[in-house]
Amino acid sequence: MAIVLTGVLLLCIQPIIHVMLTPVEAIQETKYYLTICFLGIPFIVAYNVMGSIFRGLGDSKSPMYFVAIACFFNIVLDYLFIGYFDLHAMGAALGTVGAQVMSVIIAFIVIYKRKLIQIHKEDFKVKKSIILDVIKIGFPICIQDGFIQISFIIITIIANSRGVDVAAAVGVVEKIIGFCFLVPSSMLSAISAICAQCIGTKQHQRAKDTLKYGIIIALSFGILFTILCQFISKPLVSLFSQEQIVIMYGGQYLRSYIFDCIFAAISFGFSGYFTAYGYSIISFIHNFISILTVRIPGAYLASYLFPDNLFPMGLASPAGSLLSAIICIIVYQYMKKHHKLN
Repeated sequence: MAIVLTGVLLLCIQPIIHVMLTPVEAIQETKYYLTICFLGIPFIVAYNVMGSIFRGLGDSKSPMYFVAIACFFNIVLDYLFIGYFDLHAMGAALGTVGAQVMSVIIAFIVIYKRKLIQIHKEDFKVKKSIILDVIKIGFPICIQDGFIQISFIIITIIANSRGVDVAAAVGVVEKIIGFCFLVPSSMLSAISAICAQCIGTKQHQRAKDTLKYGIIIALSFGILFTILCQFISKPLVSLFSQEQIVIMYGGQYLRSYIFDCIFAAISFGFSGYFTAYGYSIISFIHNFISILTVRIPGAYLASYLFPDNLFPMGLASPAGSLLSAIICIIVYQYMKKHHKLN
């Protein structure tokens, strides 16, 4: 499926560039970036599958280590390809995909060395009940992630319509935010896996404690990242671009966008918790609502009302995550009151 998707996306690169209103100056770089990123899709799928194996076996630490390793390689490769070789967008894509490849290789080596799974011919038989369970939980998450990516694309289209400098600034900040979001994303996976094990053994209080401490950890990192970025936003952006106009816009955008790490820590934690109970549809609903009512309209209005400042546009994503967090807390209290979480 991943290979088929990769092939389809590679064939659609030109229409995608057209739909995203890519500035003429950036079309060639965008082609390079999309081509390399699409070629990396099988590695993303492979990593997620391997990470799920570890978490399913009760080992949530190893996937976090793999993410940390990928993060390290991403930073090193970005500095090498973008900074030293001056490959621009192509360098960013090579850094991202290269880091994903390294994490997959390391995860595979660990699985092989520990002999965590044994594959037999019987394992390839289709089991309808398992497939239905996977679809029940996985399909809402799949659609949810799809909408999130679409919202990013729309925000990118809005940025592209404002010129190549703004588009470059938004692209750089997305890379930085992607790094910062490794913590809440890892906590989501960890909370989901650990809570599922607790629920399976009827340890519902322990599942609640896992949710609480998982959110606290992610929230602590989110607050730390937010405070730091208020002071070092421009130096961070300057690691990826030496153009002063891009650094200025990127600094504005990062200082507001980084607040998303705080509110996402809460919504991500609850999403993992609800998924562990089999209520992944809740995650889909709150993300769908926040995207349609806050993220996209907020980014568009901010872009229209403040054409010379990216700080207001950067607030759209944190505002969406705040709404998601509020919805999650309300739903949690309701389900707890009606004994649906035990």
